[in-house]
Amino acid sequence: MSRVWVLGAGQLGAMLKHAAQPLGVDLVAVDIEDDSHLNLAAEDMITAEREQWPTTEATDQLAAHSNFVNRDVFGLVADRVTQKQMLDRLQLPTAPWQLVELGQSAKDLHKAYGERVLLKQRSGGFDGRGQLWLQQDLGTSIPEGWHNKVIAEQAIGFDEELSVVGVRNRAGECFFYPLALNHHQEGILAVTIAPLDRVQHLQAKAENMLASIMDDLDYVGVMAMECFRVGDELLINELAPRVHNSGHWTQAGASISQFEYHVRAIADLPLGPAVVKQQSVMVNLIGVDYDRRWLAIPGAEVFWYGKEVRPARKVGHINFALADRNQLISSLQTLKPMLGEWYAGPMDWALQELVP
Repeated sequence: MSRVWVLGAGQLGAMLKHAAQPLGVDLVAVDIEDDSHLNLAAEDMITAEREQWPTTEATDQLAAHSNFVNRDVFGLVADRVTQKQMLDRLQLPTAPWQLVELGQSAKDLHKAYGERVLLKQRSGGFDGRGQLWLQQDLGTSIPEGWHNKVIAEQAIGFDEELSVVGVRNRAGECFFYPLALNHHQEGILAVTIAPLDRVQHLQAKAENMLASIMDDLDYVGVMAMECFRVGDELLINELAPRVHNSGHWTQAGASISQFEYHVRAIADLPLGPAVVKQQSVMVNLIGVDYDRRWLAIPGAEVFWYGKEVRPARKVGHINFALADRNQLISSLQTLKPMLGEWYAGPMDWALQELVP
């Protein structure tokens, strides 16, 4: 079996490596700062855990390899202008938007989109970073140097945030996980719940939308689509051409995790439908120190990334997939005070969703 290389050796690369081992796939995650020569073979396959990377000896080798899967997709999706243009071309719903060009003012954008307008960097910027709200009542202006580097989006009065994760192989065969319900705190994903019966009626719509994108791109591997739910409509917020934070619940809650699906697709192994085991809750660990007490909570499956703990940094996650709803609620109640004040709102949100 050919070797699979991953451009990027962060937590996603590490979890891809963990998923590859039981499949008999030799997967090597490469640090984006690696400046060494890699022993690549012609038959090796290349994927990435990120949309952007610096130029180094190692990244240049990987990016130039003939078997770099989805090579042209990363740049297209990483730039919010070309991503939005693709969605418009496919006639898929998204928030009204435009590139902020030289000479445009906040007044121009308010005239087009209303009192609140969101500026987003064209590339980079995630977890709430690289964004700015223009608020007419506060007289917020476009920062110097942001023209041509950001898009402007109309504020959407959405009901909640959903995401769907799908996988596609070279033959065009697709499989999808159930819609996940996400709660963000200060722009950072804090808690995910999946599946949820009350959004099941939107599943086919979400699958059709994501399938049309993957088919158009001739995409191979796992892709995530984040959406706003407005009534019974879905507006696409962003795409991620890789495994995604909102799919981490599949490590505990499905027979095939998103990481295994991605390895299977890249290595051209059979996919097969993933069987959902139980309703799952994923809690991101953000800027918190490791706490051994987590390990004693019934049903807690802790994934610690081994990264330096810094404010607002994702350093791990905890999955719960329990058939006993009362036990699931009890375990989350036990976890809540261990995480600190920042988590009070997200944990209360999750508990409210789960209580009958």
